[in-house]
Amino acid sequence: MKNLFCAIVFAVTLGAVTGASAQTYPTRPITIVVPYPAGGAVDALGRILAESMTATLGQSVVIENAGGAGGSIGVGRVARAAADGYTISVATGDQYVANGAIYPLQYDVVKDFEPVVLLASSPFLIVTKNAVPAKDMKELIVWLKANQDKVTQGHNGAGNGQHLCGLDLQKRLGAKWPFVPYRGAAPALQDLVSGQYDVYCPLPGSALGLVRGGKIRVYAVASSTRLTSAPEIPTVDEAGLPGFYNSIWTGMWAPKGTPRDVIARLNAAVVKAFSDPAVRKRITDIGMEAPPRDRLTPEALGAYQKAEIEKWWPIIKGEGIKAE
Repeated sequence: MKNLFCAIVFAVTLGAVTGASAQTYPTRPITIVVPYPAGGAVDALGRILAESMTATLGQSVVIENAGGAGGSIGVGRVARAAADGYTISVATGDQYVANGAIYPLQYDVVKDFEPVVLLASSPFLIVTKNAVPAKDMKELIVWLKANQDKVTQGHNGAGNGQHLCGLDLQKRLGAKWPFVPYRGAAPALQDLVSGQYDVYCPLPGSALGLVRGGKIRVYAVASSTRLTSAPEIPTVDEAGLPGFYNSIWTGMWAPKGTPRDVIARLNAAVVKAFSDPAVRKRITDIGMEAPPRDRLTPEALGAYQKAEIEKWWPIIKGEGIKAE
């Protein structure tokens, strides 16, 4: 009887301590690992959220940039981190979908992480060099099919979103043309302006200045809705390529086994950030759009990630795409 009483007291005490720990989280700074160099759109998004989350959580939220190997180095750091909510990631489908089919990873992109919240996304634009004669999307489709033996398309990494956008375009048109890889959007756009290749799927944040300056031609945004930052650009549905939706989307993940209470605290901090009009404007200003409130749940991120894996892994594996 005495032993049973001691066991009950121990269990109650442990539960109280665990509950208190969850309630007081966080008690020290939180690190958000961004698997890209500083200065890009994902890094900018992470910093916008970190600023808001710092105010909400009462502890510093700092960004650690850890690029390399398609972002798998930074994400691997989070996979190996303690499951306590103090090391998390803000990354994209490139890391949490495509890399699982491209790289020989030491972690599982689904099983080794806890989804926290779906973050902002940015649809790709479909653009070409000015010398391409097509004046609209329908003419571009005809031109691409007729000239597939001459067309080249740029992207900034094997299996990344831009590459997959191009592969999806080829699949939709029943055509095939080679790709030209680049180390980033800046050199890719520079070569497009100078006419070194023909077609590209850039993000609005990097390409709109060139479009508005008349340096490259835009045909559509790969989304069902027009961009807040560029409402003059038609959607693919309006332009003649219905349903061709391609975007860079971001999410927040924690290591597997992170307590649900901690996940809920992190999720609530992001939801609060997205409810602030000033934060949403800053996100729009970098060419991204925050999701609607009903998609800001861990379950929504987990379901979307799995749906994207089902969509893209067969294409990646069918094309034999490997890390460059």
